[in-house]
Formats: sequence, structure tokens, C-alpha cells
Amino acid sequence: MTRNPTELTVHNLSKVLDIAFDDGAKFSIPFELLRVYSPSAEVMGHGPGQEVLQTGKRDVGIAGVEPVGNYAVQPTFSDGHNTGIFTWDYLYKLGNEQDALWATYMDRLHASGFDGNSGRDSGISLTGPSAAKQGGGCGSGSCGCKS
Repeated sequence: MTRNPTELTVHNLSKVLDIAFDDGAKFSIPFELLRVYSPSAEVMGHGPGQEVLQTGKRDVGIAGVEPVGNYAVQPTFSDGHNTGIFTWDYLYKLGNEQDALWATYMDRLHASGFDGNSGRDSGISLTGPSAAKQGGGCGSGSCGCKS
């Protein structure tokens, strides 16, 4: 079932996207969660098991949001990432499941050797054996696609 937004507000100071839907659901989704779960190939890879762990996104902002037809938006994040197209259904999922998604993100950071919240800090990157899995993202050639 496709849900349609009735409100969408970008709050740059608090770094959250507020979105309300026609079924009455309302969510405040942190920019960091949006960025680390961007539905782009750069983040999600080209299939299961190819996800690229995003690090250093605690302070990411949103520089702009463009509509994509009547079904999605495409944010431009302050780190330059702008290839994720967030459908209304995907934004609903992120809002509705954000606690579980956040826990999974933190588990992935800890499994990659980051203590506490350190993997969220800007200016960090993966090192050691986990770095090979991070890759350069889609378009860099590291995922095997043609840029």
C-alpha cells in the first residue's frame, strides 16, 4: 500500500526530516539515518551482502531536496551524496522502523571495530580487514560496475 505524505519539513538546525502521511503516521527521521540508509547503489550495493557501511555521518546535513515525480524525493546531503531516491514507502519504512535500523547500524559499526559512537564522528574511516568491504561505492569501480 502506497502512503502519501501530507507534510515534509527539513529542519537543518535539529538535523531531522519531519514527515506526515495520509494514514496519520508522523515521523522525525534524523539526517544521519537517512544518509546511512540511502537507497542508492553507492550505499546499498547492487544486491544483498554488498551494502557499504557509512561512517562519519553524525553531523551530515541536507543542502536541498528535489521532488522526483509524485512518488519520491532526492536529497542532496552536505557530504555531496545525492544519488538516493527516497520513495514515500521507503521514508515510511525508515520512520516506522528507525529504532531497529539504528540498532543495526550501531551493531555494524561495532562489528567493524568502532567503540561506542566513534564510527559516527566525521573524519574517520574504516581501517584493517573491514576496510576492504567498505570500498569506494558505486561509480568508483570498486563494486565492479562501469561508471
